[in-house]
This record gives sequence, C-alpha cells and structure tokens, in this order.
Amino acid sequence: MTLMMRLPGAARFAALVVGLGLSLSACGSTRSDDATTYPDDHNTTEGTSLLDSINIFSSGGDESPGLGVNAYLWRASLDTLSFMPLASADPIGGVILTDWYAPPSAAGERLKVSVYILDRELRADALRVSAFRQTLQNGQWVDSAVDPQTTVKIENAILTRARQLKAEAR
Repeated sequence: MTLMMRLPGAARFAALVVGLGLSLSACGSTRSDDATTYPDDHNTTEGTSLLDSINIFSSGGDESPGLGVNAYLWRASLDTLSFMPLASADPIGGVILTDWYAPPSAAGERLKVSVYILDRELRADALRVSAFRQTLQNGQWVDSAVDPQTTVKIENAILTRARQLKAEAR
C-alpha cells in the first residue's frame, strides 16, 4: 500500500493540492538572475499583480478571449489575495496558488490559499477557495486546523470585488 493510501482523506487532499501547487509553480518559475523586462508602467514595489499590464476586460463582457474563466472573478481573486506572495496563477485553468504568508500580527503562524475558478459566469458557485494553516511548534511547521469561516470570508471578499469590477466596467 502506498503512503498516499495510508493517509486520512483530508491529508490526502492536502498532499494532492500541495503536489499540484508544486508542479504548477515549477512550470512558471524563473531564476532570479534571468533578465526580465517589465512594461514602463509596471511598478513591482507597490503590490501590483501579474496582470496589471494586461487589460482583461477588453471584450466588455464577463468573458475575455485571453482567459478560460470569468474575468471579474479572476481579477477580483488576484486583487483580494494581493497581500500574499503568489506561487502560481493559471488564467486558462482558473487556478491561483499563493505561497506561505506569515501575518505580522500572528507570530508562529502561516497561511496558504488556493483559489479555483470553475466557470466563465460570474456566479458564487463558480468559485472555490481552500485555505491551509501551519503553526510553528518546536522549530517545525505543523499543519493546523483552519477556521471554516476563513474560506467563506475570502470567497465573499472575492465575490464582492468581482461585482464592483463588473459595475465599474459598465
């Protein structure tokens, strides 16, 4: 029996998500010594997101030709999670994975979030958020329970921002 099969269901799911995140982040990784050019208006010091230089609302509707998912949900997700380091973002598949974030107010704790956009329509059921939490115990990071309201609050914040973006686009 493999190690994956011996893990409880939640641990198997977490291992799958982490494995997916690692494999996706490897696809888009660049070395720090690579020469990277940014558009003139791109300022990396002010928390800009990956798509700041791309107008994802060019079609005037919910769908953008460059995205495989709802443009408002995509942008709202990036905006809502902009305070966290981004590990991977796949606009075609609708997957956003953050890296570990340690809130300054909670020493010895770190969080990671995964957002899945499941549809091209702006609907609440087109969004799924998963959150992971670890605490520092005896010098090692240990998985800890996440308050179920955390993911609900993140989903609500993304949906609220998506509605604002859609209203602004009109």
